Amino acid sequence: MTPPTLRYHNPVDVRFGEGALQLLPEVLRGRPAVVITFPEAEATGLLPQLRRLLGPQLRGVLDDVEPNPGVPWVEARYAAFWERHAEAVVVAVGGGSTIDSAKLLLGRTSSGCFAEVLAAMRAGQAPAFVAARPLIAVPTTAGTGSEVTPWATLWDRTSAVPTKLSLHAEALWAEVALVDPVLTMTLPDAVTRASALDALSHSLEAIWNRNANPISDALAVEAACGLIAALPRLLNDPRSLLLRREVARCSLLAGLAFSNTKTALAHSISYPLTLRFGVPHGIACSFPLPLVWSMAQGSDPGRDAVLAEVFGPQESNPAGALRAFLESVGVDCSFTAYGVSPEETAGILRTAAHGARGQNFINSHLCVNPTTSS
Repeated sequence: MTPPTLRYHNPVDVRFGEGALQLLPEVLRGRPAVVITFPEAEATGLLPQLRRLLGPQLRGVLDDVEPNPGVPWVEARYAAFWERHAEAVVVAVGGGSTIDSAKLLLGRTSSGCFAEVLAAMRAGQAPAFVAARPLIAVPTTAGTGSEVTPWATLWDRTSAVPTKLSLHAEALWAEVALVDPVLTMTLPDAVTRASALDALSHSLEAIWNRNANPISDALAVEAACGLIAALPRLLNDPRSLLLRREVARCSLLAGLAFSNTKTALAHSISYPLTLRFGVPHGIACSFPLPLVWSMAQGSDPGRDAVLAEVFGPQESNPAGALRAFLESVGVDCSFTAYGVSPEETAGILRTAAHGARGQNFINSHLCVNPTTSS
């Protein structure tokens, strides 16, 4: 039997390396720009630097992005954004929350109201956009991968049951991603750790995934191996540009991997941990990874072979090795450490297994035993 034809697709023009931010005027090609960034960008000198780079091309700034973008923030800005910046290129400079916030503004509906987008997202449908603005994504953390994916996360805390929504549209691919490791040099240790572990989750989730292909596998293995080697060293030497570059490189590779597979069970587990228990996303999706690895092991020989590349075929207990790694960088892998009771854990795991991302997981006969995770 002829094996199925596999496809890998990612249209983002990636510019990687120290000084990539300086290419912003070049990739704008004379077009007007609106910058979307985080509140601290002014005090850190990043926003003044952007103003100098862009000069008269800069037509506006939104610098009040919130962590984990929510419905009220987007609703309050959506119509005004399209009234004022309908001809501008969107330049998103920040972490995952910033880039996601920018993406949530990118597409215009026929009504001009975000309510139309929100209704489609709540129904699990793609909104009908009548126009979209180009995006240049400039990540200032190493972990999100949003600069090379076609979706954005919206945290819907206004619904009867708070939930995480995902917006997926072709319009959300960035035109260009400028990945400059220098922009991560001043990150606090907590953000460095959580961001890198988010990227590690992206890489492993791309492997134990029904949508995996040889290209995503190669990217994911390289990312996972690099992050496991580099992150402990970076936490011990946070001013090392060499290590910042390596972690940024691996984050980018992980983003390119899961841009084609989406995430899987660990991310599905993470959403209520962030919404209900306040666990930062990078920690919420990474501390369950050893548990999920143990669930993946033995489900598919082909996937086992790829996973074996992460710690090497000589490692007889890769889930245990991953747990030891996470503990070495200060992450507790028990649910109780985050205030989640065994009963709540069991409910979260059951729900996660049936969620959209949980359905990407390779173990179709998932039997969740909460005693292994507490």
